[in-house]
Amino acid sequence: MTFENEVARELPFLRRYARMLTGSQAAGDAAVRETLQAMIAAPDEFRTEFPVRNELYRVFHKLWTDASLRSIDLSSAVIGALPHKARKALLLTTIEGFEADDAAFILAIEESEVRALTAEAREAISAMLSSRVLVIEDEALIALHLKQLLVDMGNDVAAVARTASEAVEAADQVQPELILADINLADGSSGIDAVDEILQKIDVPVIFITAFPEKLLTGERPEPAYVIAKPFNPDHVAATVMQALLVSREASMDAEHA
Repeated sequence: MTFENEVARELPFLRRYARMLTGSQAAGDAAVRETLQAMIAAPDEFRTEFPVRNELYRVFHKLWTDASLRSIDLSSAVIGALPHKARKALLLTTIEGFEADDAAFILAIEESEVRALTAEAREAISAMLSSRVLVIEDEALIALHLKQLLVDMGNDVAAVARTASEAVEAADQVQPELILADINLADGSSGIDAVDEILQKIDVPVIFITAFPEKLLTGERPEPAYVIAKPFNPDHVAATVMQALLVSREASMDAEHA
């Protein structure tokens, strides 16, 4: 596989990561584009003796750390800067599947610090966050598993919907603070359509769970900031829920202080 093909293969996952960090498709995708432009302008920055995936994420973080992405319009992002190191460490080692030593390489810190930061972030999940959640999922066993995970994290699963119409009705009734949604639902309806209708009435973070995440990470159209692949890892769910709620609550606090 050529170098260009290896980079292209990893881009959907870097987009996922960047969107989670910023809480915005527009800002996350812009950050990835800026990273690619910097690599083209300064190819010597990319060290070919290391795995392409590790180097891609390292260069991404170096650019953000160096504040080289100030040209990006962050007006559509809910936060204007990257989250704390603890969140980066948790997302890299859970959602992106890096080992602690690889995450340390990417963040330019010691492996022991990565482990400490990850533990810190996990504690924040239970200590800081709880919310009223709507689950949109037509497969009973998956819905039950998600409900148990969310409850164990301290959340209240206020409703579980199997179809788009049920989801819209449930959202009106329970006013969720977070939504977890499948895409293909029981009656052939769409979780995306349900969420679009719900978001016309309330502003709430949404996490999509799908067997084909790459279809929502193309960067070619409006796409969600939070995407989890099926079959899902419980740690992926926990980390993504944490990040979605933190970003949402920071945005609310910023709005109150504006």
